[in-house]
Amino acid sequence: MQRPKSTVVVTLAAAIALVGAACGGDDGSTTSSGSSTSEVAAETTIAPTETTAEPGGTSAPETESTAPVEQPTTLEEWEALWTEERAAVVNRIKDNKWGVSADGKTLTGPEGFTVDLSACAGGSWSSTEGLTDTEIKFGHTISLSGTTADYGNATKTAKLIFDYYSEQGAFKDSTGKTRKINYIVKDDGYDSARTIPLVDELLDSEKTFAHWGLGTPNILKTYDKLNQRCIPNVFMQSGHPAFGDPVNHPWTVGAPQTSYSTEAVLWGAFIDQRVNEFPDEQIKVAALVMNNDFGRIYDASFKAYLETSEHKDRIEYITQTIEPQAPTINDPMTTLGAEKPQFFIAMVAAQQCTQAIVAAAENGMKESVKYLMQPAVCTGTGYVNKEKVGGDGMAADGWWLMNPAFKDFNDPSQFSDPWIAWGREVMAGAGLDPKLSSSFGTGLLYGWPLVQVLRIAGDLDGGLNRANMILAARALDMTHPGYLPGVKMRLNGNKDGYAEEAGVFQQWDGANQIWVVKGKVIDLDGKSKNCAWDAGAGVCR
Repeated sequence: MQRPKSTVVVTLAAAIALVGAACGGDDGSTTSSGSSTSEVAAETTIAPTETTAEPGGTSAPETESTAPVEQPTTLEEWEALWTEERAAVVNRIKDNKWGVSADGKTLTGPEGFTVDLSACAGGSWSSTEGLTDTEIKFGHTISLSGTTADYGNATKTAKLIFDYYSEQGAFKDSTGKTRKINYIVKDDGYDSARTIPLVDELLDSEKTFAHWGLGTPNILKTYDKLNQRCIPNVFMQSGHPAFGDPVNHPWTVGAPQTSYSTEAVLWGAFIDQRVNEFPDEQIKVAALVMNNDFGRIYDASFKAYLETSEHKDRIEYITQTIEPQAPTINDPMTTLGAEKPQFFIAMVAAQQCTQAIVAAAENGMKESVKYLMQPAVCTGTGYVNKEKVGGDGMAADGWWLMNPAFKDFNDPSQFSDPWIAWGREVMAGAGLDPKLSSSFGTGLLYGWPLVQVLRIAGDLDGGLNRANMILAARALDMTHPGYLPGVKMRLNGNKDGYAEEAGVFQQWDGANQIWVVKGKVIDLDGKSKNCAWDAGAGVCR
């Protein structure tokens, strides 16, 4: 294994003080209420310029652990591990006597997690609505159309994993009922105005038991209602820090990936390590920012990080905004390129990730900008491969990414991994080509923890119900097969509202069409402070 010639080590303590709270309003104001420096003692290497792993994608990163982390080598071994881990969660809940009180008014869980069930939907709430003796009604609002339509491909593979476990009888609960998931998908086109009535339709007409949603602005418009009605919305498809708020929004759990605020902090640390490569220059960092709540949290968190940087007097931050449904991004990309930045960050999503690569190749930014960065929401090969960028695929060569420690279903070095092999097999059986969309992998990645939470909830006293489902989620501590070795999926009541807090920097190898790991896996488990989101001020409190 090639070692770096020189490794710059940064202490993440000051940076992570911003995590989950380094977020400002539309006027650029910022606030900080993240972890204190004493909460983060470890130092970690942030993507040294030289690789510390052999080419071959995500198979051989170095983690912060001193001992090698081994994962099961067969799907059967994985299933055995998950059985043990689910049982441990169930035993922890039962041993601590967490759950619904005898009078049915209060739900308790880990680390002070408490829900007043008597306030749910004005007292008319049912913990079993959406359940029959044979069915679990599960609703999902997501974009199947528009510029973010690619994300809708996740529903195809989510259905595959739901059906796979449904057919196995995995959702047999402690009351003896065996159910299957009835997965109901509604297209909101990434338009929050469309999301609101669709959520109402799912809850009031379909009577769904639990809910998924995609998109920061869409979820922010509906999660208050879902929490007031005590509807589990677990592993929502957004990494906005607001969805790490077990105290004020106990029924919402955000994406099983690093929050956008944490990602922005890691971008900042990445840049700080490279400032000295330009000793006689003022540093310009350019960003294309999606003009909505999603893009603004990236932008505000990154600004807040820069305010703490020892190089802040040398760094000029330049942005252009783009509407989510804009058909092209060429004009703002040309404007940013004219500024001659040394760094560029695409704070966009879906189709616009690929468009940024193509635009940079066409307007000269690929040659003139030394560091080009994709966002974690476009992790995977499906946004950068030659099928998407065209030609020989070299337009994306050299781009960087902060991958939230996810395995890649298109990485040949991962094909022998039992989870990847199983996923590719079920996709092939459904006629899905993983090369065509990274969202196919996302559906499996997000679907797996939902399956586990439903199974844990079913094993609790009283069987599957809404209260048990959110309790299972808030006590979840398992090993996700889609994460790199050593990374855990863990929630802990009111203490830790984020399911996953890890990442690894990668760089795209256009010739081999693969992401190459650069540096160590950065594991920040338990370091991101929960976020009580103030929508009016646009900050975490």
